[in-house]
Amino acid sequence: MKRFVAFIVIVAGWMSVIPGYAQEQLTLKWNDTSRPGLVKVDWHNGSIIVRTHTSNDVTISSKQGRNLRPVPAEAGGLRRIDSGIGKLFADSDSNNVITISGPSFTDGNLEIDVPAQTNLNLQSHNGRTITVDGVQGDIEVTNHNGAVELMNVAGSVVAYSHNGRVIVSLRDISAGKPMSFTSMNGNVDVTLPSPAKANLKMRTDNGAIYTDFDVLMKANNPSSTSKTINGTINGGGADFDLRTHNGNIFLRKAK
Repeated sequence: MKRFVAFIVIVAGWMSVIPGYAQEQLTLKWNDTSRPGLVKVDWHNGSIIVRTHTSNDVTISSKQGRNLRPVPAEAGGLRRIDSGIGKLFADSDSNNVITISGPSFTDGNLEIDVPAQTNLNLQSHNGRTITVDGVQGDIEVTNHNGAVELMNVAGSVVAYSHNGRVIVSLRDISAGKPMSFTSMNGNVDVTLPSPAKANLKMRTDNGAIYTDFDVLMKANNPSSTSKTINGTINGGGADFDLRTHNGNIFLRKAK
């Protein structure tokens, strides 16, 4: 049965938080704890931080503050009586999917604690950073105006930033799964386990490519003017795409 949870973040004068901010915490349970669930987040004006914990539950903490909507001129002389903070929505369904979203008119960070084996689909529109630490699973992350930092993760990764750097450190990879690490305006810095097998497609339009892997280069078509570098590591494997328009690419071997 589908469960829907919504809570209103209320400014409370007695709370020991930064003035002008309100925070709340919510815990949701998976429908089926015998298999990894998926956490989907669509966040507007704040960072997303995902960490692991030993519980099978998902704990969500939010702190929201500044109202990004200006006071209308017509409100002159009037007193606002609602909180102006809005609602944080969390939805847990029978397919082992937890969906989290928040209001677009306030800013604030979102912190999520998940089991170590969890699939993630995270999106922030104006967050400074999306950070994931220690999670194992299928991880898809998009940050439109901020950085992506995935540290000590395992599984498969699709990471994109339009205006920020992409830093990914994989301690283990899912064999046979393609991956993508892309920024429009920022460096792409990827660390892979030394035995990782991959077919590499790497391109920067305004930068350089650096690696300490032994890359077996593939010759480009002589008539091609493409800046894409193709090669393989450890005999080749799934397709890994590393790409930036304005930045450098760093492909590192885990020490």
